[in-house]
Amino acid sequence: MFTSNPFAELSASIPTNVMQGYIVLMVLLVMIGTILDMMHKKSAQYFFANAEKAKKSAKRSVSGGEKASIAASVLVNEVLTSGEFSNPRRRLSHLLTMWGTIIFIVTTAIMIFGYPTPATPTPVLLPQLWHIGALMLAVGGYWFWFFIRVDVSAEGLPWFRFERADLFILSLLATSTFALIWSFTGGGLTIFFALFILSSTALFGGVYWSKFAHMFFKPAAAYQKKITRADGSRENLPPDYDLTDPEVQRKFPDVPMYMGKNPPNMGLCIKAERAKHY
Repeated sequence: MFTSNPFAELSASIPTNVMQGYIVLMVLLVMIGTILDMMHKKSAQYFFANAEKAKKSAKRSVSGGEKASIAASVLVNEVLTSGEFSNPRRRLSHLLTMWGTIIFIVTTAIMIFGYPTPATPTPVLLPQLWHIGALMLAVGGYWFWFFIRVDVSAEGLPWFRFERADLFILSLLATSTFALIWSFTGGGLTIFFALFILSSTALFGGVYWSKFAHMFFKPAAAYQKKITRADGSRENLPPDYDLTDPEVQRKFPDVPMYMGKNPPNMGLCIKAERAKHY
């Protein structure tokens, strides 16, 4: 079970080209939904306009080598390891969900296109990775849904309250859950397979109402932010000042007037403790 390709066994009931066609259809739905979402929210338009605005405020030019270094930093920190999350629980949950989803989807496509029938033996590693990916996704996703998401952990709202924005995570969880149940109950044409297909269709077909397009702009926005730090434009925001610096105090006389010449460390402020039912 854990080492067998459930899709190869399914080929006795569903033609291979139908399964492969379904995968292609889901890819098209993701592309169409993402494009429509970008058009509706004008995300790309805002992003490029903001980048052009930042160029006009740049105080220095950033070399190609610096840009490559920044891109590598974004890839490692923001994309591969989700380093933008300061909360370790949130970061671990996100990593489990993200990498579980990637492993689950990629191995699904490989098994359906590369090893669609029992006549083509599937390497044992692929179904193992498929199950591991689905389990990682389920663990990370359920952890987030029940314990970490802000409206439950901080605002005290019930976990069963959901809105249209929750379609992505709920359909993602349903897809992994029913996939695992379908596999562990022997595969084949069962109610669990139908629920697996229904939830995956909702997942990929509901991209327009989800945060899927956000996944593409998140690393791009992180890259652009680091570029503005490097070229000095800083998105037209002031630099980080040391309030004990005499030059800063001369520039902002209100600081020594109200806080003294040696302003105290204000501490972690909002990060001093985890938000709880505010």
